[in-house]
Amino acid sequence: MKVLLKKLKKTKLSVRLIYFFTFIVFLFSYIYLFRSLLLLNNIETKIRIIVLCVLVILLIIYTFIDLLLLLTKKNKTVVITSFFIVLISAVSIIGSLAINKAYSLLSSLSKERILYTTNLISLNNTEFFNNANYKVGIINNETDIEGNILAYELIDKNDLKVTVEKYDTYFEMLEKLYDGSLNGIFITNNYEVMYEGYDAYQNIGSEVKVDYEYSKEMENQDTIQNSASVKDPFTILIMGVDSKNDGLKANASFNGDTLMLISFNPHTLSSTVFSIPRDTYVPIACLKNNDSSKINSSAAYGTKCVIDTVQNLTDIKIDYYVKINFKGVVDLVNALGGVDVTVPDGIDFCEQNSNRSHKAKDLQCIKSGYQHMDGEKALAFARHRKTLPAGDFQRVQHQQLVVEAIANSAKGLKNINDFYSVLDAISRNIDTNMTTNEMMNLYNVGKQVVFGGNNGSMINIQKTYLTGYDLTMYVNNLRSNVYTFQYYEQSLEEIKDALKITLEQKDPTLTKTFNFSVNEPFEVPVVGKKYYTVQRNEVIPSFTGKTSAYVKSWCESRHITVYENYITEGMAGFNSELANGTVIGQSVQKGRLVKNTNSITINVIKQSETPTTTIPNAPSE
Repeated sequence: MKVLLKKLKKTKLSVRLIYFFTFIVFLFSYIYLFRSLLLLNNIETKIRIIVLCVLVILLIIYTFIDLLLLLTKKNKTVVITSFFIVLISAVSIIGSLAINKAYSLLSSLSKERILYTTNLISLNNTEFFNNANYKVGIINNETDIEGNILAYELIDKNDLKVTVEKYDTYFEMLEKLYDGSLNGIFITNNYEVMYEGYDAYQNIGSEVKVDYEYSKEMENQDTIQNSASVKDPFTILIMGVDSKNDGLKANASFNGDTLMLISFNPHTLSSTVFSIPRDTYVPIACLKNNDSSKINSSAAYGTKCVIDTVQNLTDIKIDYYVKINFKGVVDLVNALGGVDVTVPDGIDFCEQNSNRSHKAKDLQCIKSGYQHMDGEKALAFARHRKTLPAGDFQRVQHQQLVVEAIANSAKGLKNINDFYSVLDAISRNIDTNMTTNEMMNLYNVGKQVVFGGNNGSMINIQKTYLTGYDLTMYVNNLRSNVYTFQYYEQSLEEIKDALKITLEQKDPTLTKTFNFSVNEPFEVPVVGKKYYTVQRNEVIPSFTGKTSAYVKSWCESRHITVYENYITEGMAGFNSELANGTVIGQSVQKGRLVKNTNSITINVIKQSETPTTTIPNAPSE
């Protein structure tokens, strides 16, 4: 060793420094690359091993061969080989940086911390006063962060002396706020986007004021764990977040107008897409007694409530969820260079842009036909529903077209910068429970799509269409009569079967005959798009002004027991101008489902002086 050191001291200092500098740089680049390649779990394993083996061999060769050249004073050769080794090291470091950047962007898709915020709001004409006479509403659920946990923390922090009243739903609190029963309520600061879509609260942004606001960054409380693998068939629930701010790093609740359940089979590259209409009337998993409501109302209680509700509806376990900020669709489509969509015939509308601007210069106008859409147009096409003949049902079809177009455009990524642009757009606008390793495992699926057989396999996307009928009815948690969509069980069963076939949970039914006509264009059948002759749900009407005989006849045919409560002169509500037997009130709310009603008590005018029979304890609902 001493002899070696003496010989090294006799070598030219500048060349010796070049040798040691190059060796250190090469060693560092190799270690850095080794650690980076370890992140690429199950991605091109053979290539990674080959690269690392080649580099370690080069490192060994350079270390000993150039040392020998240095000792034999072949200085020119040492400098030249060192130059090439530095170039190789630079490429290794750049590659490592690229890998780490991509991994970091993927890791950021899962939002580990959320800024939760609660607001104490009141009507504009209500003055806040800090004493027990000021009544505020709080959600009666100790796990609700914004409606309960942070609300109590705000009260303690500000030493509020108000009287707290607990309620099961936000709509019940809003109703009590608007009718004056409550002075204020605790609610998410995302309340405007959440509730302005309902007629009773369409002007909530201008009708209420914020008295107190309290925010707290916490670990994401809504993460759903799973044990699935993207190497096997899996399901993913896409939830659209329509937010004026960042709807992914803030708030537990969100606007649930877009719900899309996708089953995907990586073995067959087949997928079934089920877009669930926002007004579908279903049991809501997190409401008391699984009370039924419009499915989009489940979003007010967070991601887990939505997932549990959809799982109960479809009888299919949801492995992954993805929350997408609608504004992120613009960034994603633009990062892909746009998408190609064939807009169905008869479409002609203009929609506000991603910032909800109604200015003429910001409107996005869509017409039927094949076209290349940028992000704003794609979002407008996916979000618009008001002027569509089929409303939300047509909108979900448009959303499926956009998803399919995005999947096809993703195949066209040609360089690393495009890839980073897409990742950046996704990372800022998506929250998911899929781990980074699981996302990277999708690489093999993407590789199969791009480089598979038949010059690149396309993903076979099976569209679905849930059929049913319209029904305006009284919905308990919404506290009003609202429009709902009542689905046909047969249609849902057909869609569930298609989802399960994709997941390999059910064998497909083989079609043994096939008829076609050369005179008629072939259309791919849409699963579930059938209409059925079934007994439809019916609601209790308003009986006010009808005769008691009519009510008895109507209820008898529906197996509803009728109780009469006679209203005579001197009693509240009595009207001498009304005919004997006229109904002036009823115990069951107008719009309640007939199938859930066993009996009803009606208040009936009794003009006679004859003693009347009153049933004070008649059952009511």
